Amino acid sequence: MTFEYVVKKNRSMRGVRISVHQDGRVLVSKPWFVTNGMVEKYVEERRVWIESKLEHFKQNPVTILSKGGKKEYLEHRADARRLVLERLVFFNTYYNFSFKKVSIKNQRTRWGSCSKRGNLNFNYKIFFLPPDLCDYIIVHELCHIRELNHGKNFWKLVSEKIPDYKSKIKKLKKIR
Repeated sequence: MTFEYVVKKNRSMRGVRISVHQDGRVLVSKPWFVTNGMVEKYVEERRVWIESKLEHFKQNPVTILSKGGKKEYLEHRADARRLVLERLVFFNTYYNFSFKKVSIKNQRTRWGSCSKRGNLNFNYKIFFLPPDLCDYIIVHELCHIRELNHGKNFWKLVSEKIPDYKSKIKKLKKIR
C-alpha cells in the first residue's frame, strides 16, 4: 500500500510523532533538529502500523464523532446541554459528587472529559447516541470527579450504575 504524508516542524517536540487520521491523512510531526532523511527512515520503520491504521479507517468510514461543523454544533448544543444536565442530576443523586462547570463542546476525538478542577466537558454529539451509551459517557465523566484515572477504583464506581460498561466501551469504539 502506498500513502503520502505531510511533515510539520514543531519546535517544542523532542521526538517524532506520526498520526493517522480517519480521512486518510498521515501527519508526521518532528522537532527542528530531525532531518527529512531521519523522518523517511522513521516512517518506513512504522509502515506496517500506518498501513494497518489506514486499512482500519477504510473499513470503518467516517462516523458520528468525526462529522459535523460549526452550524450543526450551534443547532444542537442546547439540546445536548439539556440532556447532559438532566442525566447528570439523575446519576448524581446516587453518587453525590460536587462538580463545577458543565460545558458542551465540539470535539473531534472525545466524547467527554473531566478537569482536575471538577469541570465536566461533553461533546454535543452525545445527543445523537443511543440512551445507554449516552448514560455510560455521563457516568464515566462523573466518576472522574472522584477518581481522575482509569484505575480499579474508578471502574468499580462506574460499574455501580453501569454494570455492563465493557460492552458500552466496545459499542462506542465501533461508532467512532
